[in-house]
Amino acid sequence: MAVASCPACNGTRLAEIYALDAIPVQSCILLDTEAAARDFPRAPLSLVFCDACGFVFNPRFDGSLVDYASATEESQHFSGTFNAFARSLVDEIATRHDLAGKTTVEIGCGKGDFLHELVSVTGTAGLGIDPGFLLDRFVAADDHAIAFRREYFDPAALDMAPDFVVCRHTLEHVPDVGRFVGDVGAFAARKPGSVSFFETPNVERVLEEGAFWDIYYEHCSYFTLGSHARLFRRQGMAVDHARLAYDGQYILQYSSHGKDSGSVPAGQDDLERLRALAASFPGKVARVRHHWSDFVRQRHADGRRIAIWGGGSKGVSFLTSTDIAGAIAQVVDINPYKQGKYLPGTGHRVSAPDELLQAPPDTVIAMNPVYRNEIAARIAELGLDCELVAV
Repeated sequence: MAVASCPACNGTRLAEIYALDAIPVQSCILLDTEAAARDFPRAPLSLVFCDACGFVFNPRFDGSLVDYASATEESQHFSGTFNAFARSLVDEIATRHDLAGKTTVEIGCGKGDFLHELVSVTGTAGLGIDPGFLLDRFVAADDHAIAFRREYFDPAALDMAPDFVVCRHTLEHVPDVGRFVGDVGAFAARKPGSVSFFETPNVERVLEEGAFWDIYYEHCSYFTLGSHARLFRRQGMAVDHARLAYDGQYILQYSSHGKDSGSVPAGQDDLERLRALAASFPGKVARVRHHWSDFVRQRHADGRRIAIWGGGSKGVSFLTSTDIAGAIAQVVDINPYKQGKYLPGTGHRVSAPDELLQAPPDTVIAMNPVYRNEIAARIAELGLDCELVAV
């Protein structure tokens, strides 16, 4: 397909590496009926790889189709595994930066859980910005200074100079990544010595594993450790520290606002490796999709009852990117706000774990291996005897 240039570097050496004819335009939306879920809008998706900088993006993304102010549910904070990670991250930030009495702005704060923890631990004054923030979901932060604005990030509307900027799991939703990072950099640079912290999914793992369940419409921009750092340096920001976390699923990056050292750590010098991964990805992802289709169909043909554990974006993509939706009997999620709602595209109802007792599954597919031990413990607690596998 004809694509003019890369949104990250304006490069023109682009190659399509993945395509879907139609996929739900939102995967974390809460739908009240099976009919509404089945009829939910779909759109084509394509992934294009930039040979110049390693950025991967969906040029077919249409932001007007995605409404983040609608009834969406992206929170992972009902998981003990995720909460432990988030708390460790707050402790890391508190160790690296003295934020007491300073101002922190979180862009894309979701329901406010992480900012609440950061404010409580560090003593920073926090402002969260997100069109999907819900005041009735927020637990008050006692006497700590914290406020929220239910809107999209617009630096022109913010009359302030932050000491610390947090942006977690937001950059992947932004199509014009160059302009967005430039805007964040200019906003943070209002305060000399300010620091920005970004947490973004790592697409290198997706390319290596053929993990098609991690590709969905809202994620229009995909980064590796190296392409993430290259984008920030291109926008005049210094990358102070960057690493992978959460079993290699997330990129964590601290940036300051001044001249970069110019040195590139070994982990960020990944362009040649990315070119090879991009070239092999079409074959890899086809094999992985075929594997999971066969896995589910064979068990279904044997009369086995199959459930997937995870009613979020991964589960929606897993079901709508393959032909197996009809063979999946149950979708389970521990998030109470998802339970009783229906998945876009397939109309599967999301059940609480306890509902598995009414019709016990023979096989449970965990949609994220990070949570396998947590899921196994819950299955054992319920007294279920079933096969547990993870994608």
